[in-house]
Amino acid sequence: MTADPLLTAYDDQLRTDAEMARAHEVVRDGPLWWAVFEHGGFVSYRDLGGLEGAALDAAIGRTLAHYRDDTAVASFEWKSRGHDRPADLGERLVANGLVAEPVETVMIGEAALLAVDVPLDPGVVVRQIEPGPGAEADVARMKQAQDSVFGTGRGPSVASSLAELEAGAAELWVAEVEGRVVCAGRLTPVAGTEFAGIWGGSTLPDFRGRGIYRALVAARAGSAVARGIRYIHSDCTDMSRPILERSGLRPVTTTTPYVWTR
Repeated sequence: MTADPLLTAYDDQLRTDAEMARAHEVVRDGPLWWAVFEHGGFVSYRDLGGLEGAALDAAIGRTLAHYRDDTAVASFEWKSRGHDRPADLGERLVANGLVAEPVETVMIGEAALLAVDVPLDPGVVVRQIEPGPGAEADVARMKQAQDSVFGTGRGPSVASSLAELEAGAAELWVAEVEGRVVCAGRLTPVAGTEFAGIWGGSTLPDFRGRGIYRALVAARAGSAVARGIRYIHSDCTDMSRPILERSGLRPVTTTTPYVWTR
């Protein structure tokens, strides 16, 4: 499959409704979807419906006013994609006070291509966190490891992750060495689509280059296949992209978050 059908599937299945499933509230403004989540605000759209120039600036202004005046969020993210039009969208967002974060690559591919055996050093254990009495401690250790890589406040809270785990909305996976979480990540099936996302993949610096991240990807992909999921998608950093690309995922576009902070 070429990148174009994958990109069409991405736009059709993974934008708007699919991104809003766990929002506390959603407000529509033309093509824009304004959501509020536990971690803050989030703006998305299937496309901008031809908005450009002054009309686009006005839509950005309404978005800013909504989050500033109608919500209590500390920040919101406008999630742009590299194939969005008009081409000067990013410039207009910055001119209106939003700050661009690092560009990531959107990767998509067949889940079955990633579900392979990955040899690991003795003592490395890859496992799924299961609901139950020990889940809270496991999730806390998982978050601590991820925070040490990404910084605090970047992902779901322990309470939110536990709620998703108990509801079956997400799978949480870790790789451990002598009981220490050295790599972690999530698998999030997207209801009503052929997709699951792999998110939060992080490996402690001292344990990189040993195949642990790839093994965690393979484990999550295998679980996706068992669920009947066809595609895996992920927003990748330059560090994770080569691993996923070697496994058969393909870059289909880029994504740049533009962030407003109160």
